[in-house]
Amino acid sequence: MNLTSILVKRDVLSSEQAQELARGGESCVSQRVIDGNFAREEEVLQALAAEFGLEFLDLTNFTVDRNLLGSFPSGELFRRNMLPIDVRQRVVRVATHDPLDLEGLDELSSLSGFVLEAVLACREQIAKHLKDNLGVGGGTVRELMDRSSDDDNISASNDEDGNLDDESQASSVMKLVNELLLEAIQLRASDIHLEPDEQGIDVRYRVDGILRSQPMPPEIHRFRAAIVSRLKIMAKLNIAEKRLPQDGRIKLTVAGRDIDVRVSIIPMLHGEGIVMRLLDKSRSKFDLSLVDFPADLVAPWNKLIRRPHGMVLVTGPTGSGKTTTLYSSLAEVSSRDIKIITVEDPVEYQLRGVNQIQVQSKIGLTFAAGLRSILRHDPDVILIGEIRDHETASSAIQASLTGHLVLSTLHTNDAPSAYTRLIDMEIEPYLVASTVEAVLAQRLVRRLCPSCRQSYSPNPEELPIDFARFVVATKQGRRQQPLFRAVGCRECYGTGYSGRIAIFELLPSDAELRQLCTRSASANEMKNYAVSRGFRTLRQSGWNRVLDGQTSIDEVVRVCAEE
Repeated sequence: MNLTSILVKRDVLSSEQAQELARGGESCVSQRVIDGNFAREEEVLQALAAEFGLEFLDLTNFTVDRNLLGSFPSGELFRRNMLPIDVRQRVVRVATHDPLDLEGLDELSSLSGFVLEAVLACREQIAKHLKDNLGVGGGTVRELMDRSSDDDNISASNDEDGNLDDESQASSVMKLVNELLLEAIQLRASDIHLEPDEQGIDVRYRVDGILRSQPMPPEIHRFRAAIVSRLKIMAKLNIAEKRLPQDGRIKLTVAGRDIDVRVSIIPMLHGEGIVMRLLDKSRSKFDLSLVDFPADLVAPWNKLIRRPHGMVLVTGPTGSGKTTTLYSSLAEVSSRDIKIITVEDPVEYQLRGVNQIQVQSKIGLTFAAGLRSILRHDPDVILIGEIRDHETASSAIQASLTGHLVLSTLHTNDAPSAYTRLIDMEIEPYLVASTVEAVLAQRLVRRLCPSCRQSYSPNPEELPIDFARFVVATKQGRRQQPLFRAVGCRECYGTGYSGRIAIFELLPSDAELRQLCTRSASANEMKNYAVSRGFRTLRQSGWNRVLDGQTSIDEVVRVCAEE
């Protein structure tokens, strides 16, 4: 009986689904069932376990026996995706996702010297335990260790050039670097940090804005120089230069997805530190509806980005989603009868129908210089990547005064501070007052995982004071709705969060605010006036997300300062 028939017999598949699968042949049936969403992997494996008389294990909360794990060749465990579970009467139970991989079991038994008994478990659970305990690329590092045991061609202290005399070793280092990149992409990481220290190299991934240490084999420090050299080659950088910072770019294709990797290398005390920013172009859909503005901000923002002139600013720290908001806004207003030109550093994503200029400071093409030149190209809408200095701010002000809509970003903690920041850049207060139409401040908070979020009733004493006041002020009885907190499950890799969502504060300029700006009032004065007129702060926007069950109180407290 073939696998398809077994799954039909066990009511995992219907006859129609079986006929559809039969067109693809008998090979990899179980994986095609899972990939095609015909059934969940647990259902498939439980059916096969019952048919073959095997045990199915859920490894979600399983604790790996490291001593037992160390008795097996790590390279073969990774290659076969098998995990030793325990020893029973001199027989080792080994978890596998493929009950028909008898060749793999025989080979692992021969290499380890143990008698093996197969049990079934989900592919991702096995892979996660291997990575957590042996590190990402553990099998590849073991291969490198075996090949370099007789002749140490690679070491952090002796081989500063990172040269690889053995071609097989070079290919293994390439494989190791690829595994690091692939793991980061699978985890939806935005950045990879490779940080040298006295012991070797520390690897961390930034996922949903939080840096997460990545388990690595301890032997990886021996190949630090080789890893750095490989990344330099991929980014087309000078591998001989170790004293100066370098920036480069790597273009990857992973499972048909285009990934753009921006590489920054800086010499540090114990070697060269590397940060790689991962930009997944396939996931970058610039649609204003996906920005998920609160309902009361949608109409005002749409009106602002369609103004014929003036300046609209978006503020927030690095990584707060400013670029996504602006790109989505440009996509919303883009049409054949509007000319849009941007000046950016760097150009992160290419927008259809938008003329984009890459800043090149080394040859004098700065934000200000680019802005002066593009005014002669008759634009309707101008996007300036960032206002950093007086020259750029002055040029942006002049562009907005001469009949252009200028969109830009600024680094301030909140919306009212944007007005005072421009004045600090030596822009006349009356010019700031007459040109700035609105300021949008934003942050990103992590979204609660829908699969495991848990409702709870906190003690009133545990709640932030301003949250309790906000609930009372809304006067909508919303406090009776349940609050949710993070728990952690397999879907969210145990973090309790999956993805991020933005919180906003929008401060439009009115006559009184312009008067305050003209007389150089402080940011606090402007904020107090705005609040008196119904201005919703970032933290209050966060409380709304909490009451809607989208994020947690702890997450808003982490991201937003107390007011």
